[in-house]
Amino acid sequence: MRLPSSYLPEKIRSAVRFAVVGTTGMFIQTGMFMLFLWTFGQPEKGQGAYYVAFALGYAFEVIPNYLFLNWYTFGTRPNLKNAGGFVLARVVNLGVQLGLLPLVLCWLPTWRDDLISYVVIFIGGCINYLICLLFFKKKKE
Repeated sequence: MRLPSSYLPEKIRSAVRFAVVGTTGMFIQTGMFMLFLWTFGQPEKGQGAYYVAFALGYAFEVIPNYLFLNWYTFGTRPNLKNAGGFVLARVVNLGVQLGLLPLVLCWLPTWRDDLISYVVIFIGGCINYLICLLFFKKKKE
């Protein structure tokens, strides 16, 4: 029996798989972010410790994200080319996220920390997908 998604074009299926992996990563990042805020005290939104907690959450989801992108999303194996592309995409993604965080804090100051995190991570993830498409190519068989 074929899954309904198997009838979709490969680019659409990889985007859906990327969204699944990205959502998992988003929950890992936000969970770690919230854990750091809870463990080390709740800093005022927009203070340096707030950004550090956000970046630490980001760091904790990078390795599982890379492995799942290879195996599940793109059906590739880890190698230097896609690792380099992944690192580039993640550096851009982190820059986008840390750049968006103060803007979202200004626009939505009354939102809960986890909701703010989801908005920022989602926007960064869309940009991340476009960069990853350039580097994660399945070899022709």
